Formats: sequence, structure tokens, C-alpha cells
Amino acid sequence: MSQNIYDDPVFFEGYSRMRRSREGLDGAAEWPALRALLPDLRGLKVVDLGCGMGWFCRWAREAGAAQVLGLDLSQRMLERARALTDDAGIAYASADLERLELPQGGYDLAFSSLAFHYVEDAGRLYRTIAQALVPGAPLVFSTEHPIYMAPSRPGWGSGEDGRRIWPLDSYEREGPRVTDWLAPGVVKHHRTLATTVNLLLDAGFAIERLEEFLSALDPAAHDPELHDELERPMFLLVAGRRH
Repeated sequence: MSQNIYDDPVFFEGYSRMRRSREGLDGAAEWPALRALLPDLRGLKVVDLGCGMGWFCRWAREAGAAQVLGLDLSQRMLERARALTDDAGIAYASADLERLELPQGGYDLAFSSLAFHYVEDAGRLYRTIAQALVPGAPLVFSTEHPIYMAPSRPGWGSGEDGRRIWPLDSYEREGPRVTDWLAPGVVKHHRTLATTVNLLLDAGFAIERLEEFLSALDPAAHDPELHDELERPMFLLVAGRRH
């Protein structure tokens, strides 16, 4: 079972104060780049994996999606999502992405924002999503970039131009990484970029687009909360399509 860190009261309180929690998609620096990967949602049946407070679910309905199912392990997140939602076309349910089960061919689009790095068995997850999509349907998701997950923070230095240098800490060593982010003992699962791509290919997806989100490349998207993250990609954005 996945670690349910979002139901930790200390973590949830800290996360609730973040800009993306207060402002929704408009407060997520990577949202414009992620939105550009999405298809026309009109009439689609959509599943949001790790829906959090339901920001994407509500946006998808506004964009014309016929039905949206938001899944999350955190009861605190689901309670907040339901409180913010007044739309019969959106349903929320509890689900552990590590043990996810979905109806075969039940969806026209699968979406996820910053949830897959909490999943240990990504291969199983991608296969489950593939069988749940109709042929030719897209999967669009963001996850923490493996370079972001593998740095040795205490060892950072600077180059001759004063820019930070982030030495990698065993990038090739895949598996759980424990960090103190908003609360102690947060577990995320590090995979190389090649592993992520190959697992998607093995699950039956064609990769249509990869984006390495670096906020320094888009000054308009710069979030003061990300001041220390201007020199390395924080997020990997992926658009794939089921064969």
C-alpha cells in the first residue's frame, strides 16, 4: 500500500498553504505546459489519478468533459475536493494507485498531476491505465523529474558564473527515496528517465511528447516558492497514447 502522507495533519496543513492549494491550477507553475499536452476534452470520459482537491476534475468539466472520476488515497484531499465541487458530472472515490483497478475501456483520457512518483510499481500502474483506456486514448501526466529526486542537497556548489551546481546522488540507483518535505519521512520512488519511458512503452503506450519543466525557461510561470529550483528541472511532463 502506498504511503498516505497527505492525511498526516502536519503535511496536509503545510500543503494547504502552498500556492497550488490556494489558487488551484492557476497556482501551479507547470500547468500551462501540462495543459498544452491535453486533447480537446469535449464529450470525453476522464479519470484523474491522484486528484487531490479536485482542481483538474472541475477544470475538465468546464472544458467540456462528459464525466470525470477523481481518485485519491487521501481522505482529507477527497473531503476538500467534495466541499469545493457542485457538479453531478464529477465523482470522487478512494483508491490506492499501487493497487489500482479500473474498468476495461472505460475512459477516453487518463490524467495525473504529481502523483506517480509515490507509486513503487509503476509498470503495473501503467498497464492498468492502458487497459482502462479505449484504443488510441491519451495518457497525460506530470511527475517529479528524476534529476530533482536524486540530488545531494548538502553538496551543492556554484560555478564560475555563480550559478548553482546540483551534484546527483546515485541517479542510477532506483527505488525509494525518503525526504523531509512538509513533514518528515516522505517516501517517493526514484526511477531514471529511461525506466519511465520504457515502462510506458512496455505497457502499450506510444510516447508523443516529453517536457522537462524548468521554471527559469518561462519567467511568466516563475513562482517565488520555486526560487531555489531555477537551475534544474523539477517536473517531467509526459503525453502518451494507447495503441
